[in-house]
Amino acid sequence: MQTKPVLTLDDVKKIAAAAEAEALANKWNVVISIVDDGGHLMWLQRMDGAAPISSHIAPAKATTAALGRRESKIYEDMINNGRMSFLSAPLLEGMLEGGVPIVVDGHTVGAVGVSGVKSAEDAQIAKAGIAALG
Repeated sequence: MQTKPVLTLDDVKKIAAAAEAEALANKWNVVISIVDDGGHLMWLQRMDGAAPISSHIAPAKATTAALGRRESKIYEDMINNGRMSFLSAPLLEGMLEGGVPIVVDGHTVGAVGVSGVKSAEDAQIAKAGIAALG
């Protein structure tokens, strides 16, 4: 039987606080979503001024990154490069940059999805949050 690390609520709070700090430092109003390795929502935070639709997009990006075990941008790039059939992939609705997996000791334990600013900035916020785990 193998063992692997799992996200705790304390981990999620650290990630969320660091992601929020990155967004605030840049004056970006976003939605921050954190999911476990199965794509189940553990955290959703809509900052003041964030667009309502971002509350749907951020968790979708996080779920895509968690289930795919890679950044959601990879899927966006595949589609933009002509692999349109990938749009039919089941359970992956957030195939836009801004979903980043959380990897601990080689295991994907969850993901952060951010929505509300430019895609690269969404990813920057997600990565800043993940960096808080050390």
